[in-house]
Amino acid sequence: MKAVLPIVILTLLFLSGCSSRPQDQSRSSVEQMYETSQGYIRGGRYADAAALLRQINNQFPFGPFAQQVQLDLIFVEYKIGEQDRALTTIDRFLTLNPNHADNDYVRYMRGLVHLQAEGAFFQDLFRIDRSDRNPVYAENAFQDFRELVTRHPDSPFAADARQRMVGIKARLARHELAVAEYYLRRGAYMAAANRGVYIVDNFQDVNEVERALEIMVSAYSALGLNEQADDARQVLRANF
Repeated sequence: MKAVLPIVILTLLFLSGCSSRPQDQSRSSVEQMYETSQGYIRGGRYADAAALLRQINNQFPFGPFAQQVQLDLIFVEYKIGEQDRALTTIDRFLTLNPNHADNDYVRYMRGLVHLQAEGAFFQDLFRIDRSDRNPVYAENAFQDFRELVTRHPDSPFAADARQRMVGIKARLARHELAVAEYYLRRGAYMAAANRGVYIVDNFQDVNEVERALEIMVSAYSALGLNEQADDARQVLRANF
């Protein structure tokens, strides 16, 4: 029996070595794939990077680069305009990593993705007036940025988020103003006045307040509500 022991030990050591090799190969494989994806990102090949990062994410969901892969995936999906996929990746990351150090970045990216879906970039670039469009994505972006500055006030992304919130407020005010103008043209004076009041109450620091007050004066006057019309007129004269 004594002669058998060395053979058994050697066999166990051999099997142990064999069992570790696939793990080493697996790590080497994911490292190579991840490095390739970074090359794609640096070269602006975002679609190729997204495809490879998804492959890594699917094959190695708990691998050494799992969290960084998802963070990179959020970025490249945003860059190629795949908003639905980006939002899914974002929500999954926040759910699985509620205390991650980069969650401020993730929330910032969620705001950018919602803005991209809303089309604000093209509106600014081509001066296209889309104020009558449903602002649901702009509203979502505003909530995302507000959550970021509330949860992470010292984040390096907080200042930019605050600036974007100002722009989004103007976008939302333009939408409300477009609706108020529509009601005024249609003779729905009370609805027009109510929209004007909403703008004045909720968007006090945007240029659209002046026109909202003018609509209130016109709408209240048409309804014979002279006291309300005078109040709106006084506010208008005092501020504009």
